[in-house]
Formats: sequence, structure tokens, C-alpha cells
Amino acid sequence: MNTPSPAPSSGPSTGSAVLSALFRWVPIRSLAARHRPRIEAHLKSLGTHDRYLRFGYPASDAQITNYVAGIDFERDEVFGIFNRRLELIAMAHLAYERPPQVDGRPAMAEFGVSVSQSARGRGYGGRLFDHAVMHARNRGIDRLFIHALSENLVMLRIARSAGATVERDGGESQAWLRLPPDTLATQLGEMVETHAAEMNYQIKRNVRAIEDLLDTVGQVRGQISSRRGRAASE
Repeated sequence: MNTPSPAPSSGPSTGSAVLSALFRWVPIRSLAARHRPRIEAHLKSLGTHDRYLRFGYPASDAQITNYVAGIDFERDEVFGIFNRRLELIAMAHLAYERPPQVDGRPAMAEFGVSVSQSARGRGYGGRLFDHAVMHARNRGIDRLFIHALSENLVMLRIARSAGATVERDGGESQAWLRLPPDTLATQLGEMVETHAAEMNYQIKRNVRAIEDLLDTVGQVRGQISSRRGRAASE
């Protein structure tokens, strides 16, 4: 008589997968025209070499100002990651070649990303890329284009890992990624991530407000103590 084998338990593995996903999650927030000053501050904080990798040339402050002023938030998508001090430490620009699905034809989008020096090594570039891919799929985009310097190994590695075809032409490289159609999972995933990122940002803003208030109270107490000390010595 054969004894039935016990059904495999998915409890621990499923729980581990959920916990792993939670630890890997990064709050990515959609940016709007009102965020131009923060975008400009982030890009200007990049060093000369980082600007060279991001734009293909060592962009000056004036050129960065012009670039930020020219972002079309009505057409393109811009995403950002904020730290606990509400500083923009990483951002991605998803620039559409033309508005999505013009004349019923799928559109193409170009991806660009930058990460502050202090936030390197955390996988933010890859997270922003994955988020942009999901966002583009949900808007009917069927191709993602990346133009990067051949020495930008991090960006090209992200593209290759996603299955992109990379063509090198001397000091420059082009990567093309064919995107599958959107699914219910990508639509729900974007909705959940958007709400979670917004909630995370509001929590950070409230915590920052409390910290600023406590700092102000501490300064006032210090001033009062100092005045009392002077008055007692007079």
C-alpha cells in the first residue's frame, strides 16, 4: 500500500518571498512640473563624470537648467526616489518619441537615469528601470530605447539584464528593448506602487515636520536658558 506523500508546504517559502519583496521595494514617486527645482538640484549635484555619463557630455549648470526647463510633463514621465530628508537622490526620465498610440501605432520611449553619489550601490537605477518598463507597457509602448556611452557599464548591464539588444558604435551604444503588452498584473502593480510611494512620501514629510518642530523647540529652549544665565550673572 502506497502512502501518499505529504503535499509540499508553501508557507515558509511564500513568506520568505513576500518578505524579500518587501525589503527590495523602493518607493518611486511620479514627479510633476512643480518638482523642477528638486530635479535641477539633483542633476546639478552630480559630478562632472556623472553628468558626462548621464547626458553624453559634461553638462554645465546652465545646460542642466535648460534641460530641466524643457521637460514636457504633459507628454513624458519622470520618476524619483526621495530620502528621509525629502531630497531627490535618484530620478528617471521616460521621454516619449510621440504621444502614446498616435494613429493607432505603438510609440517608442527613451529612458535616462541618474543616481546621486551618496545613493550608489543600492540598485536604484535598476528599480527605476523596472518601474519605467511597467509604466511604459501600461501605456501601450512597445519599445524602450536607451542611448548611452559605451563606458556606462552600469546602464548597459541593466539593459542587457532586461533582455535588450545592445549595439555598440565606438564610444556610444544603443539598446533596444521590446516590451510585451500590459497585463492585469502590470496595471494593478503600478496602481499599488503609486499609492504606496505616495503614502511613504507623506510619512517622510510628516516626520520631517516633527523633526523641524523639535529642532525649533530645542533652539528656543537654548535661547531661554542662555538669557536666564546672563540675567543671573548680572
